[in-house]
Amino acid sequence: MSKEDRNSIFLESAEVLANDAFPGDQYVLRVQAPKLAAAARAGSFAHLQCDALLPMRRPLSVMRVDARRGWAEFLYKVVGSGTALLSEKQAGQVLSILGPIGVPFSAPDSHPLPLLIGGGVGIPPMVFLADDLRGREPRLQPFVIMGSEVPFPFTTRPSQTLVAGMPAGVIACMPLMEDWGIASRLASLQGYPGCYDGYVTDLARAWLDSLDEERRRQVTIYACGPTPMLSATAALAREYSLPCQVCLEEYMACAVGGCAGCAVRIDTPQGPAMKRVCVDGPVFDAYSVHF
Repeated sequence: MSKEDRNSIFLESAEVLANDAFPGDQYVLRVQAPKLAAAARAGSFAHLQCDALLPMRRPLSVMRVDARRGWAEFLYKVVGSGTALLSEKQAGQVLSILGPIGVPFSAPDSHPLPLLIGGGVGIPPMVFLADDLRGREPRLQPFVIMGSEVPFPFTTRPSQTLVAGMPAGVIACMPLMEDWGIASRLASLQGYPGCYDGYVTDLARAWLDSLDEERRRQVTIYACGPTPMLSATAALAREYSLPCQVCLEEYMACAVGGCAGCAVRIDTPQGPAMKRVCVDGPVFDAYSVHF
């Protein structure tokens, strides 16, 4: 663990407030964790003990927090024994949580058109970032694109917000974004009503192509999702010469930098180096990542 991370990661006994199930073996977990809620930023994650009988924790990206009320929320999908045990937790039970961990996203400064792209379990950091951006200066106009190959963990609805460049019939949005006044669109290869039939990066390209050159220069791309999606997003950013930050997903053991099991190759001013996704990331400049 670096010196910067000391005294910024907390161990809490967090009470489960809700653990709601959604199609596709997906769950939204809300816990009472005041220290995590106060310190987490978009891109942060926490290391959760899924069960007292399972010593290895699981890393989950923070999706939403309420610092005043002290709760934090996570979206996760059951993919193994740990998340299966986590899915069984009921309101009132207590989980051990370590967090927040990791380098968060950097908010745009001179680029007032943030493009947020989230895929699958990469959706949570985009929700957190959108929530953060909506509280900033009015000139920021985020556009959120989310993709999933299982049913979305929310009930979609037609958007009331017009978005340039959208193919005919692409009107499905995330209701929470709509309620926040943030434009969003959904993509999937599963034929879900109102969703773009294709990849999130193809939908992003359609939107970028609809902008004139001056407005396109105001775009910063933020992304989280599977590695192939992030690689395609980084390639899209290079094609349009746009700044891009990506939140990487990697298997983790300790999640605090000790084991280096999550190391990836990153270009630095001193040359290529192996960086730990947990504490050196998970957010990196997309141009520096070797996909």
